[in-house]
Amino acid sequence: MSHLSPVSSGESLPDDPGTSLGALLRRCATGDEECFAELYDLTSRRVHGLVLRVVRDPAQAEEVTQEVYLQVWRTASRYDESKGSALAWLMTLAHRRAVDRVRSAEAASRHDTTYHQGAHAVPHDTTAEGAESSIEARRVRNALAELTKVQREALELAYFGGYTHTEVATMLDLPVGTAKTRIRDGLIRLRDAMGVGQ
Repeated sequence: MSHLSPVSSGESLPDDPGTSLGALLRRCATGDEECFAELYDLTSRRVHGLVLRVVRDPAQAEEVTQEVYLQVWRTASRYDESKGSALAWLMTLAHRRAVDRVRSAEAASRHDTTYHQGAHAVPHDTTAEGAESSIEARRVRNALAELTKVQREALELAYFGGYTHTEVATMLDLPVGTAKTRIRDGLIRLRDAMGVGQ
């Protein structure tokens, strides 16, 4: 895709990538195809890199990356900058979709293996498992909401985005020590909010 101006002609990208990506997402939500192309140009290498690390298959990584950007185009209006940076939101979408692809492939493989072996699986209570997963996910979301914005942003990049402390520091334009502190403090607060170890 061609390199297009994210805000208006003659206006360069701000130094803070979070701000420029947030502006691009808001414009994408209105159907602005040029801003979507710019968003893709600025973020696709990072998104593809993360997806490839999770799925470990270049062909599948390409497919998942395309699915991520299709999801971004359809759901850009759901981005809420009060909950974190645009990049963190985008990387979270990518990580979730990549994990879903891995789980789907593993489930298909298990199904094939079971079918070919002629084994009959013991009935599985997916309703109870789904309810438990839903409750746990709600607990995590509630705990994340108790973090400060800077803690949540650093944690999302490190744990949902799969970035190292150095990469998080670079993306947030922080010293490495500050990034580590935000991640550590966020983890402590998250653990306390979830009552882990109590």
